[in-house]
Amino acid sequence: MRTEHVLQVGDSRESDVADESVDLVVTSPPYPMIEMWDEQFAALSPAVGRALGEGRGDDAFDAMHELLDAVWGEVDRVLRPSGIACVNVGDATRSLDGEFQCFPNHARVTQAFRERGFSPLPTVLWRKPTNRLTKFMGSGMLPTNAYVTLEHEHVLVFRKGPRRQFPPHDESRYESAFFWEERNRWFSDLWELHGASQAREGDGRDRSGSFPLDLPLRLVRMYSTYGDRVYDPFAGTGTTTLAAMLAGRDSVGTELEPDLLSAFDDRLDGLPERARQRLDARLDRHRAFVRERDEPLEYDAVHYDFPVVTKQERHVRFYDVTDVEAADGEGARQYSVSYEPR
Repeated sequence: MRTEHVLQVGDSRESDVADESVDLVVTSPPYPMIEMWDEQFAALSPAVGRALGEGRGDDAFDAMHELLDAVWGEVDRVLRPSGIACVNVGDATRSLDGEFQCFPNHARVTQAFRERGFSPLPTVLWRKPTNRLTKFMGSGMLPTNAYVTLEHEHVLVFRKGPRRQFPPHDESRYESAFFWEERNRWFSDLWELHGASQAREGDGRDRSGSFPLDLPLRLVRMYSTYGDRVYDPFAGTGTTTLAAMLAGRDSVGTELEPDLLSAFDDRLDGLPERARQRLDARLDRHRAFVRERDEPLEYDAVHYDFPVVTKQERHVRFYDVTDVEAADGEGARQYSVSYEPR
């Protein structure tokens, strides 16, 4: 098995990705009204800078989301009918002109997708554990001007059109199955995962809350099959691309800032071994689950020496990464990943 991946520098409001050529979108955009992203939003829209400078928070919020709306229009264009879009976004708290408020980014993104005809599906609250003792906001221990601290973000899920249909006993779908116990954990509406750092030397920005590899990897396995193509219009440091490589899916990513993508090749060092370790851990967790069951399981996996809970899991098949080849394309980096069945 081989997968193909493209990472390109560009503005995802005007993507050159072909119409209806991707099966799944997994992305995390810059969050409106988070100060770390003010400069980037203002560079794309002078209205943002004016509103922030004059303390008009609601106008700045609207202007930032108008920029994102253009990307969601492109997502609509490139996503196949019945495709899924997953958007990780957090709400923002901020004081402007002496007024403190919460800006509901998740609600505004949901509105944008609904206006484009997408069906909102049940969402996930991603809780990012913190041990900070001074995490409260506002007046401390005194009512009434203390505020709840936001320790979660949203993973919004949308479908474009009706449910996806597969041929009976479709091989790629059944090989892409997840274990019963994984399904119970992954399809919960509360995930606890630690954020990953995207801090860049010299730029003064702390991106410690950006989504960790396990988040897009889980979404790719939940909402796509082997042979599908995944798109990230805010590729950042290529986390969704890396997830697609590990999951055996094709991918394409677009990123506005070239220096973010420039470090992606370093993330591929030792990828076959790291991928093998991740797969070993996944199989070990399932074998431990089998050992701890009080009653024997009814079905045997076709390709492995362990039983499974349901008939749908019998043909599950995993692939080890064996090689990654990189090549320079016109305005993009291209990668081919080879696999062999475990």
